[in-house]
Amino acid sequence: MSIWSSFLEAFYCLGHNFFRTALTVLGVVIGVMAVIVMLAVGKGVQYQVNESIASIGSNLLVVFPSLQTSSRIRVPNSGSVTLTVADGEAIKQLPSVSRVAPVISRSFQILYQDVNWNARVSGITPDYSFVREWNLLAGDYISEQDLKSRNRVAMIGTTVAKELFGDARITGKVIRISNVPFLVIGVMEEKGSSITGRDQDNAIFIPFTTARKFLIKSVFPDSVSYLILKMNGEISLETTEYDVEQLLRQRHRLRGDDKNDFTVSNLEEISSTAESATNALTILLASIAGVSLIVGGIGIMNIMLVTVTERTREIGIRLAVGARQRDIMFQFLLESSIVCMVGGLLGIIFGVLCSWGISSMTQITVEVTISSIALAFFISVGVGIFFGWYPARRASMMEPVDALRTE
Repeated sequence: MSIWSSFLEAFYCLGHNFFRTALTVLGVVIGVMAVIVMLAVGKGVQYQVNESIASIGSNLLVVFPSLQTSSRIRVPNSGSVTLTVADGEAIKQLPSVSRVAPVISRSFQILYQDVNWNARVSGITPDYSFVREWNLLAGDYISEQDLKSRNRVAMIGTTVAKELFGDARITGKVIRISNVPFLVIGVMEEKGSSITGRDQDNAIFIPFTTARKFLIKSVFPDSVSYLILKMNGEISLETTEYDVEQLLRQRHRLRGDDKNDFTVSNLEEISSTAESATNALTILLASIAGVSLIVGGIGIMNIMLVTVTERTREIGIRLAVGARQRDIMFQFLLESSIVCMVGGLLGIIFGVLCSWGISSMTQITVEVTISSIALAFFISVGVGIFFGWYPARRASMMEPVDALRTE
């Protein structure tokens, strides 16, 4: 019996019990669709995390203040004085460090005419834009002259611009931060959400010295909220991290058994950890979806066993007129494979459409890849062969006389 004849026979037999075949196909469709949607969501989450990390900048270390050590006693609520601008200047002298950007920040109410908005205000130096690799959408950067003269100028994020002015490119307007007027000289490009989900564009940047004089006052005017370090690409982050830690311990006069009163965060480690977590999430989601395919495969086996029982006489006649056992086995394996192939193709179509629907109706990013489509399809075909093998084997092992007697 030719392969073409086997295909025609398989389609005829499946079409003869169309409703039962359709229900069996539906089980495979649901399984394949679930696999594609789950993989798309997992890939989308991974893409969002990577984008959030990339938006921070590349080749960076961030140094945060921690609890202060005083006479070997940990003093709470003293973190604001354990990291200073002078620390940043000292770190900048390390050969492995290219630039250092000190930052102080706090949330404030922002006013423009009758519009009231809340945003994060950060006091920065001109190096901040280079360290963060954050370009301008319109206007100018904060300059060294602004820093020296304590000018009341501000660069704003796109979220602030849209909320206050309704336009992301407007400059030259005067806004009030805690009732202090500031001239908007620039609008930053859109960065999106951070890895913690915070809107990075809901931010205002003013000169560090201006922030200290008018807004974020402190009895320790040299203290900073954190330092961002841009690394020299020729030296590894691990080496630079060690150098920074040793320098700060020396400057803060910490003894050998004293804990650090600062924290150095390596963004590459954060990225690696986040990637491992999202990969695990993707595998978990795909595994959960794979259960649907297994259930669909069990349904195929059940239906094929019923089919073998119903077609006992047909099998006996074929064997009696010279059909080989492998021909019978191939016929039933072909039928189960066709069910899964049709279900796989329909599952791919509905899975892609469902993924696009999730993306358009929610804020969740989904990413349907060719590899996930191919994986779902070949797994569905494999399910058809695996769960169809036993019924096909059972049919091929019948003896012609026994099959005819059963009828």
